[in-house]
Amino acid sequence: MRAVAKLLRASVLITAILISMQLFGYSISGLLAFGGIGGIAVGFAAKDLLANFFGGLMIYLDRPFSVGDWVRSPDKEIEGTVEDVGWRLTRIRTFDKRPLYIPNAVFANISVENPSRMTNRRIYETVGIRYADIATMESIISEVTQMLIQHKEIDSEQTMIVNFNRFSASSLDFFIYTFTKTTDWVKYHNIKQDVLLKVAKVIDTNGAEIAFKTSTIHIEKKPEAPLIKE
Repeated sequence: MRAVAKLLRASVLITAILISMQLFGYSISGLLAFGGIGGIAVGFAAKDLLANFFGGLMIYLDRPFSVGDWVRSPDKEIEGTVEDVGWRLTRIRTFDKRPLYIPNAVFANISVENPSRMTNRRIYETVGIRYADIATMESIISEVTQMLIQHKEIDSEQTMIVNFNRFSASSLDFFIYTFTKTTDWVKYHNIKQDVLLKVAKVIDTNGAEIAFKTSTIHIEKKPEAPLIKE
């Protein structure tokens, strides 16, 4: 609405000036002809300005983001909250509270991610237990799966995977892949913390331990040399 209002005001002002000149006896045909030629010259000189103008217009029409959205681009170092979308520039406030001014034409050539419109947040973590606890792996996976299904903040209608998937150098690894119902950043981390603590409790209940990087050295015992009797 703001963009259309500005465009209408500019159109009305130009039309009023031309009508006024004609009423006072000035011929505007020559002015219009000159304006057409001059417009081409101005267009070449102000191509970047026009690109930004139409870039802003496309943002208004396509609505990939709006004021208040959290946006980021994998193509550029752009991430923050949109504060204003103007004719030429879009102002984004980064998370360290610095203003970032981006020409609108840039958004026509980059991909933009809008996390504010996500439906869920993902928890994707790998946990390892000791090789000595391999007998408990199946039970741990089953109990962790049940814990996630019963968790009131986990969306059980989304993809949920808990599987043993790797023999690592110092551990037997299983991964957790699930989604929270909330998209709120702070609440998500509280839910993730709760899930990880419950996973640790499941491992402990099964008499296993979370593995950490270790090295084991096996020293082969040399056979004793036979005694030689003189």
